[in-house]
Amino acid sequence: MSEQDRTQQPAASTPPPRSAQPRAGKLWGIGLGPGDPELVTVKAARIIGEADVIAFHSARHGRSISRGIAAAYMRPGQLEEHLVYPVTTETTDHPGGYQGAIDEFYEQAAATLAAHLAAGRSVALLAAGDPLFYSSYMHMHRRLADRFEAEIIPGITSVSAASAALGTPLVEGDQVLTVLPGTLPAEELTRRLTEADAAVVMKLGRTYPSVRQALSDAGRLDDAYYVERASTGRQRVLRAGEVDAAEVPYFAITVVPGPTPTTEIPLTAADATHRTRISETVAPQDDRPAIGEVVVVGLGPGSPDWTSPEVARALSEATDLVGYTTYIDRVPVRPGQRRHASDNRVESERAAMALDLARHGARVAVVSSGDPGVFAMAAAVVEESADPQWREVPVRVLPGMTAASAVASRVGAPLGHDFAMISLSDRLKPWETVAQRISAVASADMAIAVYNPASSQRTWQVAALRDLILEHRKPDTPVVLGRDVGGPAESVRVLTLSELDPAEVDMRTLLIIGASTTTAFDTPAGRRVFTSRRYATP
Repeated sequence: MSEQDRTQQPAASTPPPRSAQPRAGKLWGIGLGPGDPELVTVKAARIIGEADVIAFHSARHGRSISRGIAAAYMRPGQLEEHLVYPVTTETTDHPGGYQGAIDEFYEQAAATLAAHLAAGRSVALLAAGDPLFYSSYMHMHRRLADRFEAEIIPGITSVSAASAALGTPLVEGDQVLTVLPGTLPAEELTRRLTEADAAVVMKLGRTYPSVRQALSDAGRLDDAYYVERASTGRQRVLRAGEVDAAEVPYFAITVVPGPTPTTEIPLTAADATHRTRISETVAPQDDRPAIGEVVVVGLGPGSPDWTSPEVARALSEATDLVGYTTYIDRVPVRPGQRRHASDNRVESERAAMALDLARHGARVAVVSSGDPGVFAMAAAVVEESADPQWREVPVRVLPGMTAASAVASRVGAPLGHDFAMISLSDRLKPWETVAQRISAVASADMAIAVYNPASSQRTWQVAALRDLILEHRKPDTPVVLGRDVGGPAESVRVLTLSELDPAEVDMRTLLIIGASTTTAFDTPAGRRVFTSRRYATP
């Protein structure tokens, strides 16, 4: 035992700890309210900022409303657990059917969060509205609260937000408010609406046609109002009978107030949307709403100084931002600008969403890091735009500084001659193809900029890359390892190919592997690297 080890042992009179396991973390059920980030409670905002892990749900499209609400209160570097539902309708090939698929998902999600809690990390599980009011949080609470400390932070429900949007009381005196899910059978929904003093119907979306029919059959349709995305910048208030059922999102509710409203219901401009759409079927082409545009932008690799003025203007003019959560968070929040953040694995869905927003008049900026045309969103957007349905939507791509240029600049000019860019990710192409391209470029004696070299689930490819290149390059070939260049954790090292250690490489790292003409030399300011543009005469 070393001297240091001995000095760290407890005194003889002190009983040894019962277990070396860390103290379990705490599970927080965070109620975020109906959508407006300013309606998040002070306590919820504090816990979001303090938690070790932020967990949130979304459908497969990757867009998490809860994560978007909480973003303003999160701190850089927090761990995130994105819990993606395997299904959102009852169509599934799971052997247990829809319920079997959902139950399996909840068990896996609970196991993921339990691992963090057991390791001593606090977990803030986000829930739109209130965590115990038609919320996914309750499924995690049932599975975890008997093993770990758990605390609920209540949130403002969409019922309260919808009432505020209408500006009229829901109930008064001895009236009873009935809350109904739109998923009830139509006959049961009709019966309960007939008997209710006042009612709200939640879980709309695809259920709205049967909800509207039930309101009509119960004689309550004329007294019912539809509130969509209450409290947000996209809030709409319409009469329930005038809603286009094809465009009803899940986050909408129908309200039947108990007392007769004594003030005018503040129907928004969206009240005219239904009538406008009807008239569009016979209106001339020039009278249709203007189509917006999609601009795919590159922020540069890290520093705000590397975002071009052209890109900055496009971001400031956009009504909507679409992109991977990490990149969206780099863009300053602007009042009234909508932010659609999602997981990094849903590029096609993200592109389609951006084009659809633009088709309905939005000015959309699709945000990438680095240059959008280099292993980023430009390809996904342009490919999706080839679909005939998007033919009239304008698409522009604004370039940005790519990570290869940024890393190269830190050490000199390792990409000063012919070079290739290769992504080491095999998520969209088989490893056999990646390996074939590595060997081809290595044998062609070009420098190589390697993107996406590793991730938490993909760690072995760096060693495979090194071994493939060593078949064609000398062990002392210069290698530049740049991590988070332009960011707060920037580090740049120059080493040799034989010294390349996969343990030093992660997803935020870019590698530059030199050619036979690449030289590294020492200066008082550090190592400098260049790839000569001159070849020896044969």
